[in-house]
Amino acid sequence: MCGIAGIIYRNADGHEQVGRDMTRMLQAMKHRGPDSTGYALYRPDAEGYVMHVKLSEANGHHDFEFAERLRRQRGEIEGRVRSAGARVLTVDDSAEHALTLTFDHDGDLKDLADHVEDVRGAEVLSLGRSLEIVKDLGDAETVARDYGLDSFVGTHAIGHARMATESDVDIANAHPYWAYPFPDVAVVHNGQLTNYHQWRRRLERAGHRFQSECDSEIIAVYLAQRMAEGDSLEESMRRSLGELDGVFTYICVTEDALGVAKDELGAKPLVLYESDDIVALASEEIAIRAVVDREIETYDPYEGVVMVWTV
Repeated sequence: MCGIAGIIYRNADGHEQVGRDMTRMLQAMKHRGPDSTGYALYRPDAEGYVMHVKLSEANGHHDFEFAERLRRQRGEIEGRVRSAGARVLTVDDSAEHALTLTFDHDGDLKDLADHVEDVRGAEVLSLGRSLEIVKDLGDAETVARDYGLDSFVGTHAIGHARMATESDVDIANAHPYWAYPFPDVAVVHNGQLTNYHQWRRRLERAGHRFQSECDSEIIAVYLAQRMAEGDSLEESMRRSLGELDGVFTYICVTEDALGVAKDELGAKPLVLYESDDIVALASEEIAIRAVVDREIETYDPYEGVVMVWTV
């Protein structure tokens, strides 16, 4: 079932309450996915790069030994970032299962991310100058409270409320997915790719590696690869409709844009509202009404559609 949402503020100064608004949208769709909640949030370029790292999950065993393991993980991750030649600016270890670092770095970001993920139990959720991915177990209000997202200001965001069906209820299987190793590209989607394994093998042969078995990650890396080869976001998304098979609706975000695509069958729901100051889209209209406090008219985009908005 799951619920997806996106929001972008048009002609804004980058200081909109995007964390608060995405929380309201996802909480309104809690019934579609109570198991985990995820955000991909964007703000104007931060000072340096921002890296979000998932730490080991407790799996129900909260004790001194587990707490000590997390402490060692945090220290080892920070040490690896520094040893890669990065200048660490800030370290935020306030969340139980995550570590956030900002840093300057002139080297290869893929090598840096690989170096961090050599730490046992560590997984880089996002890396870029604009993108910050936060995801954890629980509903939107729970995750927003634990990570202080109501105070996050920025330009645009996507989110996902997950109902686990074919995989475990854990952070690793929560959405959105970053397009590793491309900075600032992420995707949420509702549906299923029927040629998932074909595209995974093809992208792995091209040198990519994947953090999950989720087809959302395939879409993210596919789009980022196309853009790295010179296509625009819109061109990449239009090409995806001919090359990715299945029934799906997905939302993709980059550092300065948000786009939505529906497959040729158009079976997965998506409702859209667009005005001079805001674009909001979600699996259900109730999510849009949670953030737009005026009379609105929404519509369901046609099948095979690709739409892109920029900051």
